[in-house]
Amino acid sequence: MAQPRLKTFPQIRRALLFYQITSVITGIGLLLLVAEMVLKYTPLHLELFAGGSGGFLHFATVVPGPGCTPTSMLTPWVGGCEIVSTGDGANLSLAILIAHGWFYVVYLFACFRVWSLMRWPFWRFLLLAGGGVVPFLSFIMEIFVARDVKHYLAEREKTAAAKRAAKAQQSSSTDPLQEAAP
Repeated sequence: MAQPRLKTFPQIRRALLFYQITSVITGIGLLLLVAEMVLKYTPLHLELFAGGSGGFLHFATVVPGPGCTPTSMLTPWVGGCEIVSTGDGANLSLAILIAHGWFYVVYLFACFRVWSLMRWPFWRFLLLAGGGVVPFLSFIMEIFVARDVKHYLAEREKTAAAKRAAKAQQSSSTDPLQEAAP
């Protein structure tokens, strides 16, 4: 397997920091999204709104549209069931959904950047990408990836420094000017 070049280590460190930031934001967004979906698609049938007639922050009920059955409320994308919100103001539930979707694209870019610079196998990229769709996985992956990358970079730099020192010592001991000196 190919190893990252030493000259890319500063890029890898920046990519790792970007990955760490995006993984935390994506993980929080995913947890908010899961909470929003639980509120909306369970028997609670609630969405979060800001402003409007309900005040600063309030929940509004979600009602089934025509053609909905109790089971189709759990899978609204199947069977033409449309869920209608009764709230007014800014729909924060929808904003969470959209924000997580767009930020997941940024997270994928961060995953790709770390994966490509580290020259990892493709299955590792898939595992990293799964962090944005499996709750809590992005937090777990962030810890392990940061630890692995930092450890790898430190070990490679230590090995490279030892090789440079050995080469410098070898070249100084075979220096013809030193041998000719009295």
